[in-house]
Amino acid sequence: MLFRLKPLWLPLGLLAASPALAQPIPVIPAKPLPGPPALEARPDHVQRYNDCMRLARMEPLRALPAAEKWIAEGGGMGARHCVALAMFQSGKPAQAAAQFEAIARDMGQDRPGLRAELYAQAGQAWMEAGAADKAAAAQSRALELKADDPDLWIDRGLSYAAMQSWPRAISDFDRALRLRQDDIDALVLRAAAWRNARDPGRALIDLNRALAIAPDHTEALLERGFTHLARGSRDAANADFTRVLRLVPAGTPAARRAEAGLANAGAPAPAAPTAPPPSGKR
Repeated sequence: MLFRLKPLWLPLGLLAASPALAQPIPVIPAKPLPGPPALEARPDHVQRYNDCMRLARMEPLRALPAAEKWIAEGGGMGARHCVALAMFQSGKPAQAAAQFEAIARDMGQDRPGLRAELYAQAGQAWMEAGAADKAAAAQSRALELKADDPDLWIDRGLSYAAMQSWPRAISDFDRALRLRQDDIDALVLRAAAWRNARDPGRALIDLNRALAIAPDHTEALLERGFTHLARGSRDAANADFTRVLRLVPAGTPAARRAEAGLANAGAPAPAAPTAPPPSGKR
């Protein structure tokens, strides 16, 4: 992926019915923004593109007018991509998503791998804007061009999860796991989807598999705790939540979720999912 969103775990609507037990599906930890995607081939533009993209990541409000000026001077696709990234980084994800998609369309049939990445960026921006349906559409276009990328399948699975379309989310996580076996994050995501699809038994299989690979994976332990609650196994849930509290610093989001699980261990198991909340910042 050319870029992932900010390195946090974002609630995307995989929620239990009880407000006290509502637990979001976790997103894979975001990766740092890597280097430019080589949209610019002209030697006289490459350095300007690199500088613009660097500024867009660090100071997007300064980068935006500079990139727009570059467009007026004939900056082409590179300048447009810098504008899109600056829009995203400055809190305008919907406008950024539209720009990413427009660049991909205007490239015609050239460089399918790069167009796939642009559509992937558009999908991530649409998710940041709270438009999961548009995100899934952009990610579908990306997958038409690059079906062997497990991150793309995970991204679209998260978009379907935000729409509470559990069978489609599970199918996409399946595809990701076929491409990258034993991916712990994908296993946790699929388990959360199974739990919300009212099949905690299959969720538990995925979580036990994840924890066999990484016994101290806190997201897997948290999700297994809530899956145990869904199955009515409160002692097992308490054990997972207590283990998380031993692994993470007090006051962290993971610690607060574990404490919430312990505090509500006597409540009814989660039932049908509720409507997702508006998407927040990553």
